[in-house]
Amino acid sequence: MGRIDPRELIGRYGTALAGLALILFFLIFAPNFASTMNIINVLKDTSFLAILALGFALAFTVAELDLSVAEMASLAAVVCGWLVHAQYPPTVAVSAALGVGIVLGLLNGYGVTVLRIPSLIMTLGTAAIAKGFAFMITQGVAFVGRWPVGFTGLARGYSFGIPNLVLWMAGATLFAYGLVKWTRTGAHMVATGEADEAARLAGIATARMKRIGLLLSGVFAGLMAMLLAANLSSAAPNMAGDYLLYAIAAVLLGMTMFEPGKPNVPGTVFAALVLKVLGNGLVLMGAPYYIQDIVLGAIIIGSVAFSASAMKKAAFKV
Repeated sequence: MGRIDPRELIGRYGTALAGLALILFFLIFAPNFASTMNIINVLKDTSFLAILALGFALAFTVAELDLSVAEMASLAAVVCGWLVHAQYPPTVAVSAALGVGIVLGLLNGYGVTVLRIPSLIMTLGTAAIAKGFAFMITQGVAFVGRWPVGFTGLARGYSFGIPNLVLWMAGATLFAYGLVKWTRTGAHMVATGEADEAARLAGIATARMKRIGLLLSGVFAGLMAMLLAANLSSAAPNMAGDYLLYAIAAVLLGMTMFEPGKPNVPGTVFAALVLKVLGNGLVLMGAPYYIQDIVLGAIIIGSVAFSASAMKKAAFKV
């Protein structure tokens, strides 16, 4: 057996161990953090962020930025809430939420691969369009009320003693991981993200891979939106806006562990958990609300610096 390089182990698992240490810290010192109710609430809250971040990660896997995920989710939630509020069957509302994500994901993919618009610009434009439609539909007023249990149960219910939100998160994680690791499409997406031109010369339809990545980002945004609306029994035009920076942070922090320098599914989900644990723990310990924003910004900057260093070392085999 080859000799294990401690530096490689630290680079691959150091951030994950630090995250576990943070969780242990709050378990010991944060009041009521270890209560069953609080842990369940943290896991539920993590599910929304993890699902949205997984979509962002799949787009990032093909080297595209989808900065429209939060506004897409807000519009999908508004459309979903509008239909539920109008007493359409839950299946129609759920399909509509996913449909919004699909349409906007396809729009992003078309703009990036056909019109050759950089994804940063294309998705910012899509975000503005989605935000405008969300306010147009609601006129700035949230859809609230007593919604059917058949819809709210999708997020609030339990199956086999496990919160449905946790099961949704697990299902989304398995799907994303299986796609990237066990399918030819996933392998082609990774190859496209790592070296677009080399992948194209190898016969991979790189434009199609980019469209798939951006499409899946929209689908995951629609799924997250449906669950968020079901959990809150409300839908507002800006309800997912705060999730954008956290989704970016989860993906970037995830790139510092397991597969340093690369967007990866386990890292993204664990990073989402760490971010939600951090926010919950700080609140329970009485930290001012703005501390979370400061820490979030530091995490984004530190994650980018670490990932850039990891990619440079891989390129030059330092």
